[in-house]
Amino acid sequence: MRLFLIAFLFSISILPSLAQSNKIQLTHDEAQKRVSVTVDGKPFTAYIYPGPTVLKKPVLYPILSAGGNFITRGWPLDPRPDERIDHPHHVGMWFNYGDVNGHDFWNNSIQVGPEHKGPFGTIVHTGVKSMKSGNGKATLVVTADWLDKDNKVMLQETTTYEFGASAANRTIERITTLKAADKEVVFKDNKEGMIALRVARQLEQPSTKPEIFTDAQGVQTKVPVLNNTGVTGLYHSSEGVEGDAVWGTRAQWMKLTGTVNGEALSVVLVDHAKNIGYPTYWHARGYGLFAANPLGPSVMSSGKAPALNYTLPANQAVTFRHRLLIQSGTLSDADLVRLSK
Repeated sequence: MRLFLIAFLFSISILPSLAQSNKIQLTHDEAQKRVSVTVDGKPFTAYIYPGPTVLKKPVLYPILSAGGNFITRGWPLDPRPDERIDHPHHVGMWFNYGDVNGHDFWNNSIQVGPEHKGPFGTIVHTGVKSMKSGNGKATLVVTADWLDKDNKVMLQETTTYEFGASAANRTIERITTLKAADKEVVFKDNKEGMIALRVARQLEQPSTKPEIFTDAQGVQTKVPVLNNTGVTGLYHSSEGVEGDAVWGTRAQWMKLTGTVNGEALSVVLVDHAKNIGYPTYWHARGYGLFAANPLGPSVMSSGKAPALNYTLPANQAVTFRHRLLIQSGTLSDADLVRLSK
């Protein structure tokens, strides 16, 4: 039943069926280094690749709901009032990892401090292979290189984004293939990964006490208690785990519910049954980091699971597939179960 449900979620859109009036248009502005995605002329998201002097990886930014509300944080690119200003490498929705042949792709940013020792890796956009706009669905295919500290290619990335839209939802399916260059690539167990988004302040969980979070290099980030007015987020996993307890647990999907400017939202990140490490571990934090990490079982389980240290041989490829669902209104577990019948 569970495998069928996940397959079903990847084969159709969530409530309701796609309407023909939801025209998704892709527009590539090479000068601005962005591909804008609109639905009936209104912003949905954008694939941006401003380059390593601005961002150390391409990202989707911002991402908006069907009701036109931001689900992603604005800072550091477009700060908004009352936002947290921690972790400058958390921008929009991204895909990278904390230890790839000893290189940290996760923490790299133009604001990285001396406390982060590196070496760092950088993901550089190399091309837009194809774009196809359409009614209710659009597809974008892009390429990028994962570079080591000496700007040598470790991995070649090809990513397909499939964007979906209806009156009440938005969907982003990301299919990423990583091909090793002429040397094997080891993804050492690390908690910093892999597909992630940093959500808007309203979708954070209300903070009840100051927190200190330590990254894979041992660097600590203090996350203070802030004014919780309008902060309504709550994590809920496919296994019934909720709140901060979801961190380090495994689940087929993770749902984040909350209200933004009066719009009730369910934001669901779905793992795919064919992904390595399925069902994935969740690197989800109440302060707004929403991430799935399939490659760090030992660290994510606090040593209860054996290390994976996934190794990709030279010239070989691996594919990861995930879907982000943004549903206006409520999307209960019962809704998901009914869809499988």
